[in-house]
Amino acid sequence: MLQSLYHPFQKMRFDDNHCFLSGEKINSGETLSIFADWLSDSYQLDEKPFKMLDESFLTYADIKIPCSSHVKNNFEVLERQIQQAFEKGFDGVKSLDETLIFKWVAKMVYGLIFKEIQAAIKQQNAFAEGFNISQSLIHKFGAVHTMLQSVNQNVVFEDFKPYSIFICKVNNDEDEFAYRDEINTLTFSLRMKDFGLLVNLQDNGANKKYHEEIWNKIEGKTLHPIQFEELCARVFYSAYLFNRLPEYHIIPTDEAIFIEAMPLRGMDAKPIFDNWNFKIYGQVVENFWKRWNFLLLEIIKNPEKPKTYLLDDNGAFLPAEEIELPLV
Repeated sequence: MLQSLYHPFQKMRFDDNHCFLSGEKINSGETLSIFADWLSDSYQLDEKPFKMLDESFLTYADIKIPCSSHVKNNFEVLERQIQQAFEKGFDGVKSLDETLIFKWVAKMVYGLIFKEIQAAIKQQNAFAEGFNISQSLIHKFGAVHTMLQSVNQNVVFEDFKPYSIFICKVNNDEDEFAYRDEINTLTFSLRMKDFGLLVNLQDNGANKKYHEEIWNKIEGKTLHPIQFEELCARVFYSAYLFNRLPEYHIIPTDEAIFIEAMPLRGMDAKPIFDNWNFKIYGQVVENFWKRWNFLLLEIIKNPEKPKTYLLDDNGAFLPAEEIELPLV
């Protein structure tokens, strides 16, 4: 029997009566927490506010999505693998299969997308024009959902990685839990324990390649938190500049669903990233460096060479111990 995938965007099904991942009918109250209980317990996430796109606030622990019991069981298996690795810190995370990290991050990011769309539909239904979402976002979000179904059935990525993943050792404050996402570009970052995790879910590795030169200089080094946040600023900004919508060929068989990536360049001759604008990049850095109270004018005092803590004046890695800033 051919394997099949569920496509919620075909009928815009984002209610509480169907499992978000499989589409099967479920009972009221069958839910999955976006941020797992072990995270909530470790970092008191039931007390921390999370701002949604409509300006409303929930706590991290309150963000739940409809989920069938057997799909939830599959996610619980994944969570145990992630928890065991994360409790070991950087070394544990570094030893994880990257596909497991991809699934775990995709669960959180797509789960938030589900909640945002659900809220937007309810809000827009109060108006005559109804709910609208761009086709490019439907394309991107749908691809992530398709790949996330690998938690629930046998989905094989044929000779490609749909993501860019950066794992860094970071001198974080002991109780640090710094979460950030940008759902339009499907980019995610997290700092906790002694590591930082930075992921783009849907670029077929393009952002990792784009930042290859600086990554080669810092990979394996221990970073000050401001250095990791700078790396995040670079990748979040480049994800915004990424101008392709990755296309995939999906092949269902009796044994598995195979996904093949189409070439990013396609028939378009222009570069796959738009031009880097230093002033806009400086604004992104300012946002990521808010904890250290940097102003945009300080960051782009030299517009062609914004302030950096990753590299010294000679372009070599700047050791974290030479940075005289708090770890906050």
